[in-house]
Amino acid sequence: MGKPTGFMDYKSQHMHERNPLERIQDFGDLYLPLSDQELQQQGARCMDCAVPFCQTGDVFSGQAVGCPVHNQIPEWNDLIYRGQWREALHRLHQTNNFPEFTGRACPAPCEGSCVASLYESPVTIKNIERAIIDKGFEEGWVVPSPPSKRTGKTVAIIGSGPAGLTCADELNKLGHRVTVFERHDRVGGLLTYGIPRMKIEQYVVERRVELLRQVGIMFVTNSEIGKDITFAMLQEQFDAVVVCIGATKPRDLLAPGRELKGIHYAMDFLHANTKSLLDSNLQDGQYISAEGKDVIVIGGGDTAIDCVSTALRHNCRSLTQFDIHERKPDERDEDNNPWPGWPIVHKCDYGLEEATELYGHDPRQFALMTKEFISDGAGNVTGVRTVQLQVTKDADGKLIRKEDAGTERVWEAQLVLLAIGFSGPENHLLNTTGIHTNHRSNIETAHGQYATNIEGVFAAGDARRGSSLIVWAIQEGREAAKACDQYLAECVSSKALISESVSTI
Repeated sequence: MGKPTGFMDYKSQHMHERNPLERIQDFGDLYLPLSDQELQQQGARCMDCAVPFCQTGDVFSGQAVGCPVHNQIPEWNDLIYRGQWREALHRLHQTNNFPEFTGRACPAPCEGSCVASLYESPVTIKNIERAIIDKGFEEGWVVPSPPSKRTGKTVAIIGSGPAGLTCADELNKLGHRVTVFERHDRVGGLLTYGIPRMKIEQYVVERRVELLRQVGIMFVTNSEIGKDITFAMLQEQFDAVVVCIGATKPRDLLAPGRELKGIHYAMDFLHANTKSLLDSNLQDGQYISAEGKDVIVIGGGDTAIDCVSTALRHNCRSLTQFDIHERKPDERDEDNNPWPGWPIVHKCDYGLEEATELYGHDPRQFALMTKEFISDGAGNVTGVRTVQLQVTKDADGKLIRKEDAGTERVWEAQLVLLAIGFSGPENHLLNTTGIHTNHRSNIETAHGQYATNIEGVFAAGDARRGSSLIVWAIQEGREAAKACDQYLAECVSSKALISESVSTI
């Protein structure tokens, strides 16, 4: 695949980034596209490795290896190298319903498993994926293609995030009539209200949703199942139901002073910002503003970075990010984190680059634990008391964190954002339906299966597997659609057998 010596002939090249100090003035795309020639050279770097771990799509020893949707990466890399863009798009759509989403907001586990990384650096797979789908839209190759016939079966999908949209797309292709219910005013779930616009601009979501409408999928917004519409109504009106409600219940940090004003969950901050941005370009004031404030973001994941970058665009006075974990190593630990697993190394993502450029230093503080939120005496947060941690391992390799005496410190803050992960789906719907959950509060299904304990009800995405990546949500949506389709086919067969038995009596 590609040019046999391409990985030696050409250096790895990522998309050009807009200047950090310029891009924090708006919510526009972070990146500038590469030229076709540059992309062909990047495609040429895909070596004939014989065993392409990039498309493995599995978890080994708790580590993701390759692409969960099993993208045929070497094939479309080779096609881009040869200038066959339309064929590359066809191959890409065979495995990935929405490459414009993963090409923008996926951390690219495929690149962590690329064989070329053993030589120098991986193929820039994510950039090539985005370029393929963007060219497809630019050239008019991505067009609605409704199914040639309908089965007469109907499916309700609860949630319009990547899992719900994928499941809807797949079931519609199979000829079923699909209706997607979304509790918010816009379709997209976390694609719309959880990921900032500089990572996925709104037109990217809307153009795909419009295509789904054109092929026959119906969307009902401002409708929360269990409140606006009962779950029983869905079961009565549809032949099957797929629950794709995500895992949006945030983890809390129950330190003294948690009740103070000015402490918010990360998703409340991000959601309100995006809604106000889309509704009025932030002119309505209906968002949590960081302007002129000392901001502390607690958490070290992607959501924390999104909070950092959003606060910077509000023109905050200062910004600090707390990470309870130690600073990761600069190089992969081959003993504990061997290739082809995802490399656990120190990185500086887009929001951190922006903060570093603006303030002159990395905003992160590592191995730091929050002990208390400080009050101004009137119910508002004015600071956070922390302590440094000493991190060791016991004989079994388990981490042991101990407070380092004498390292307590108070950090000034008028806005604190909690981005410490999610603890499963919001449970109002699940509690009222009888859908079983597991010890992690996720919807319970048999291992590798998507049917819940209620007949005709399926689950997919973060609601089933826990908070994860967009690419895993897409894979879950595809697999749940297969399971749902099989159930619908068996229902038809069962009804036919019953009808035949009755006619012979």
